[in-house]
Amino acid sequence: MYELRDYQQEAVDSALRFFRKKRVPAMVVLPTGAGKSLVIAELARIAKGRVLVLAHVKELVEQNYEKYVSYGLSAGIFSASLGKKDRDHKAIFGSVQSIARASDDFFNDFSLLVIDECHRVADEGATQYQEVIRKLLDRNPGLCILGLTATPYRLGLGWIYEYSQTGEIKTDQPRFFKQCVYELPLSYMIRNRYLTTPVKIDIPVTCYDFSELSEKDRPDRMYTAAEVEEILKSQKRLTPFIIKNIIDITERYQRKGVMIFSSSVRHAEEIMSYLPEGDCRLILGDTDMADRNETVNDFKKKKFKYLVNVSVLTTGFDAPHVDVIAILRPTESNSLYQQIVGRGLRLSADKKDCYILDYTGMGHDIYAPEISDKRPAKDTVPVLVLCPACSFENQFWGYADEDGIILEHFGRKCRGATQDPVTLAITPCGFRFRLKLCHSCGSENDITAKACEKCEAALIDADAKLKQAKLSKNAHVLTPAKITFEERMDKNGNPYLEIRYYDYEAQYVSEAHFFNNPSSIKKFNINFLRSHLRRPELAIEIMTPAEVIRYQRLFRLPSFVIARKQEKYWKITEKVFAEEL
Repeated sequence: MYELRDYQQEAVDSALRFFRKKRVPAMVVLPTGAGKSLVIAELARIAKGRVLVLAHVKELVEQNYEKYVSYGLSAGIFSASLGKKDRDHKAIFGSVQSIARASDDFFNDFSLLVIDECHRVADEGATQYQEVIRKLLDRNPGLCILGLTATPYRLGLGWIYEYSQTGEIKTDQPRFFKQCVYELPLSYMIRNRYLTTPVKIDIPVTCYDFSELSEKDRPDRMYTAAEVEEILKSQKRLTPFIIKNIIDITERYQRKGVMIFSSSVRHAEEIMSYLPEGDCRLILGDTDMADRNETVNDFKKKKFKYLVNVSVLTTGFDAPHVDVIAILRPTESNSLYQQIVGRGLRLSADKKDCYILDYTGMGHDIYAPEISDKRPAKDTVPVLVLCPACSFENQFWGYADEDGIILEHFGRKCRGATQDPVTLAITPCGFRFRLKLCHSCGSENDITAKACEKCEAALIDADAKLKQAKLSKNAHVLTPAKITFEERMDKNGNPYLEIRYYDYEAQYVSEAHFFNNPSSIKKFNINFLRSHLRRPELAIEIMTPAEVIRYQRLFRLPSFVIARKQEKYWKITEKVFAEEL
């Protein structure tokens, strides 16, 4: 009988507490190597009804099954690739491909569905996962559904669940998994020596240049295998230098096992030609299963040092002696990157760390994958912003000085929320750092909204404003390079603030703001202060033009200023900021 580690027991207890109060799909996030199979085994052991454990590859099916039966308990396997289709046990471990084709009577009497590597589950559609889930729910609407993964995000989608146990709303969009009930960071596993320390080494001297892939103007920076192949073809001369660098590091630091992740079959074959003959082998997607198993077993026995693979060996593969991960394939998928790195983090005798040799220049972070809002500029960094309404600490893109003081951020809405301890109902904070007011009902909306969330009135978006202004003879669109503030007097001796927006040719348009009564001050706050503050959460009381000039470093430039001709003058009517585009 295995004894659970503290965090494994906490994961089990968190799932139980949740399902006692609510029956919606939930998930647990544990890093690679944290022992998900033990958590699954414990949940299956204590479940009162029948349990179905799904995985997408036979290796995970077998691994989860073996952990469960190690308790001395009986279980069944339903997987064509493993040659078994058991039906009558309390716990069934199966592949989603086989179970999706099972007869209808198979799905009776299950009370718990556990999905390993649950980031593979699509929110909707006619997928095998959704087909299995539908059949189970038809027979038991109160089914508990729990997903486990190390990487709770998907390329092109982002976070795969809505609410975190830390009190953060991960996405406003509906997701199949509603809540993460327990999450353990990778840093905890390393700090407590449950995993090996990864040492990331970026090698700009011998590095492929995949920058044009990430610069493509397309959603989520997705690119094709053909585009990658074309770049590798043009940079073919770099491959022998990269492989020589891997060999030099491996030999100099007496590394025991090296996994090389290549971009394509052709790329892998080229890599193999530069590795020491007899000390390297290759696994492809279509490698015969018997040959693959033999290669993997020989690698685990250290019969050779360099294992090259193409799009395989990212999940369900454990070779603890691996102490070098060489990444020669670009990926825009944070999930895949985390899985690749995880292959080298298992503990092994005499293993102090694992080198992560990244030859792609893609800049992924091992500890903090970027799955938040789209990065507004390459020089922005993650900054922590306290919500003035609920005090939740949000992580947004922004700028900070050398001392870490936030200069500006691009956050739109607070991600904080509270959860009722009895009903588990979630109440979002809802505070908006940047917003668009509805001209019809006055409601606050996201800065990019095209229709009011409350009254559904159409809201003019930034692109439409710019297009209309550029086509109009009586409108001028200025791209500001500088902003100036100056206190002036009108012909009656009343002070006012003149704000000028200069373009790169020193042409300017201006606006005037008076501060001689409460109504004028309120108008300035609405028309200028709310949108121009670099940090909109700061509660600033500005009563005079002198105060505006004193605090001018707190204000930011718009991306565009639209002015319209009114008789002899140009009047600023709209401004467009970066986050609106």
